[in-house]
Amino acid sequence: MWEGAPESARVARPLRTRLAPPIVPAAMHAFSTLLDRLVYTRSRNAKVRLIADYLKATPDPDRGWAMAALTGDLDIPGVKASVISALVEQRVDPVLFAMSRDYVGDLAETASLLWEKPLGIDDEAFEDLRLSDVIERLRSLSRSEAPRALADMLDRLDSAGRYALLKLATGALRMGVSARLAKTALADAFGLDVDHVEEVWHGVAPPYAELFAWGEGRAERPTAADVPVFRPFMLAHPLESEDIDLSAYAAEWKWDGIRVQIVHVAGQTRLYSRAGDDITRAFPDVAGDVAVPGVLDGELLVRGEAQGGEAGSFNALQQRLNRKTVSAKALADFPAFVRLYDILFDGNEDLRQLPWSERRARLEAFAPQLPAHRFDVSHLIEGKGFDDLMELRIGARDAAIEGLMLKRRDSPYVAGRRTGLWYKWKRDPLTADCVMMYAQRGHGKRSSYYSDYTFGCWTDDGELLPVGKAYSGFTDAELIQLDRFVRNHTVNRFGPVREVEKSLVLEVAFDSIHESKRHKSGLAMRFPRIARIRTDKPAHEADTITGLRRLVT
Repeated sequence: MWEGAPESARVARPLRTRLAPPIVPAAMHAFSTLLDRLVYTRSRNAKVRLIADYLKATPDPDRGWAMAALTGDLDIPGVKASVISALVEQRVDPVLFAMSRDYVGDLAETASLLWEKPLGIDDEAFEDLRLSDVIERLRSLSRSEAPRALADMLDRLDSAGRYALLKLATGALRMGVSARLAKTALADAFGLDVDHVEEVWHGVAPPYAELFAWGEGRAERPTAADVPVFRPFMLAHPLESEDIDLSAYAAEWKWDGIRVQIVHVAGQTRLYSRAGDDITRAFPDVAGDVAVPGVLDGELLVRGEAQGGEAGSFNALQQRLNRKTVSAKALADFPAFVRLYDILFDGNEDLRQLPWSERRARLEAFAPQLPAHRFDVSHLIEGKGFDDLMELRIGARDAAIEGLMLKRRDSPYVAGRRTGLWYKWKRDPLTADCVMMYAQRGHGKRSSYYSDYTFGCWTDDGELLPVGKAYSGFTDAELIQLDRFVRNHTVNRFGPVREVEKSLVLEVAFDSIHESKRHKSGLAMRFPRIARIRTDKPAHEADTITGLRRLVT
């Protein structure tokens, strides 16, 4: 950094890597300390303890808003990343800001450290604003009012408070904390069953005063009556051994869509994803065709040419995913339907403790009440030994199916993964040898490493075109090796992105590959991950676009 730069900017890498002090209930400072410690804590159990300690020490409603932020249920529409960047550039040299952000790798951290307080405000003037006051103020602002109000709050906080404020405002916590883990911490803090917390979660709203009153014994458990709430899914273990008695299990296809739960209660219908996210607005065609009370478990798909001419590929389904609203054209071009797996409630009757075989019979009796063009029941694969199932599994890729499921016939419907009840036997991934083209720093604990890699394959004319991007699959040791390669072989820079010499081959594993008009190569991989670093292979021997196109489903 050059002479005259603000003190915070002269520190080459001012990340909070020192040991954080104990968390105390002091509003924004406490929340900032919690975020710091979560970033640098790898252990899942340790993260749970940190959040639980914070929730027990923090009063209402601050702890409720913290939970909303940790679970992704906090939305502040007036503040986006572009607003923060524009504010910082009014106080700090834009070149310094761009360089610092590239180095730090996180907008909130960079802005909190570089933010220049106005003349006349000394350190003693900084305040520890209450989390609830900050959120309520920001949520009340229009887009035009938000920048000035945000700047005023930043002026009244120190760097730790500013960091917490900006993380809250953007909703991009990136702490390695899932919504399920945060709910587990809440349950552990107050001696609750996390599945009971999940069942009432969507029936209450931030800042969740009813949940904390229940947890502290000041009130009864919130009721989910007449509210279409989410119930945790039953999940499967990967099949790692054929040493099971197949006669005790039913086999069915594992379809290539997304797992959903359909809940109809008191005239309301909601669709939930596996993570418990409400996706009803993106699939009004499905929700609108449910008028029978109950809770169903199934696979959300769209009509198309794959999967026996009944359902489209996952790539087709993606045209409908992650949308708050859906256009009439998308509804017509990609009509959705659900292939049903299980039934949790028939009307008000809870069926989850019944064995799978009985629930299956109830599902088959329930399904005819639903429109046949929108719902069907997943077919079972009868009387097959492991050799036959293996053959079916290998051939499943031609039908765009993920693999097979094995479900114990006497299994109740229990949340999470329970050993010996359900198994998933997914098809083997596809692989391709690709050339690293670009790299970008990661987030959170990876913000010091180039951990996000764009890779490509060769055209028939010898041009290298991007075919995917991956940030997983490698070990910590391999991450250091890849980061070193990026730093030593950079040939160009584009903001936070580095272009590298086209010399390193990566073996990339992926679930499937599809046509894509958005990409120059015309292809897009599903769930790509780095399987191996191919230092033994010259870049010119990497795979071709033509070869990848043969794998398109």
